[in-house]
Amino acid sequence: MLDYYTLKLIWWLLVGVLLIGFAIMDGHDMGVGVLLPFLGRNDTERRVLINTVAPHWDGNQVWFVTAGGAIFAAWPFVYATAFSGLYWALLLVLFALFFRPVGFEYRSKMPAASWRASWDWALFAGSAVPALVFGVAFGNLFLGVPFHLDDTMRSFYTGSFWALLNPFALLCGAVSLSLLTLQGATFLMHRTEGELQQRARTASRWASIVLLISFSAAGVWVAQLNGFQIVRMPDPGSVLSPLMKDVAQQPGGWFANYRAQPLLWVIPALAYLGAGLAPLLQARGRTLCAFAGSSVACLAVILTAGVALFPFVLPSSSHPAMSLTAWDAASSQVTLNVMFWVALIFTPIVLAYTAWAYRVMRGKVTEDFIRANDKTVY
Repeated sequence: MLDYYTLKLIWWLLVGVLLIGFAIMDGHDMGVGVLLPFLGRNDTERRVLINTVAPHWDGNQVWFVTAGGAIFAAWPFVYATAFSGLYWALLLVLFALFFRPVGFEYRSKMPAASWRASWDWALFAGSAVPALVFGVAFGNLFLGVPFHLDDTMRSFYTGSFWALLNPFALLCGAVSLSLLTLQGATFLMHRTEGELQQRARTASRWASIVLLISFSAAGVWVAQLNGFQIVRMPDPGSVLSPLMKDVAQQPGGWFANYRAQPLLWVIPALAYLGAGLAPLLQARGRTLCAFAGSSVACLAVILTAGVALFPFVLPSSSHPAMSLTAWDAASSQVTLNVMFWVALIFTPIVLAYTAWAYRVMRGKVTEDFIRANDKTVY
């Protein structure tokens, strides 16, 4: 069995991998949903856009569902506190996600233009709202979430839903929304042709610009925030309670990990590189490389935030010493060890069948294909 400290660190990394996998895989079909009402000028073009992602969007949800399950199993305190305190925000995401399966399935069941247009906007909402809220959630982690724990480890959230929609969190929401829109636009560049492809190229250019500006602005803002730092805590490799540490706040504290390990600055640099190269590669017709570039941007943006927060997972703005970290919010050593071996076995299987599915469904989706298969495609 691996030692407890190593397991805690591994599961911080694995949860990060699941979030990155979600941003890359489910992110591109959410990005397509965001662009759907704007890039498609007629019903056939919108069906082309839908059919670039419709065969595999539900498989991509595996990353989202697995990430939620991993948080529940690896960090039960985090799951309990976040899912109770942020209840209304999570319900908003859930109800928005309801539009996606019914939108894909029912949109083309009736020929009426009003019916199809309504489902197009439903798919837009089911993609844009979760993308925005995920960014807002990350933004509130940097500000801290108002909660505290009692002696029996029950959590009490003292904030409100509207307080989550603060300017900094909305800026982070813009980062998330533009990131997934860029991912969707680069994917469309690879799967479409003609005028649709040109519109996707324009959309990716604007999404890249918004991403770079908002990401830079968020970084400058974070540098002014009071970051959390642990000043006293028992051995991280031991069995800990969230009440067994002291936490201090200081301006620029979220950059402490970067100051301690300057090599980590490569990670945010990769975000700029990936977001900047994607439109340039598209202009040269290297669509698959452009999609790889936007995927690198997804990876780097999430890692940038994760490294800044580490080891904090859910900071508390009202009681900083009760913040939940990767060291004191984790499950038992046995639980983390069993989960590690399960992940080691099944993650390659998930990656293998995902790669196989994309290989089978590779190629361009054209208007001629939609017209020829009008009754059998979405």
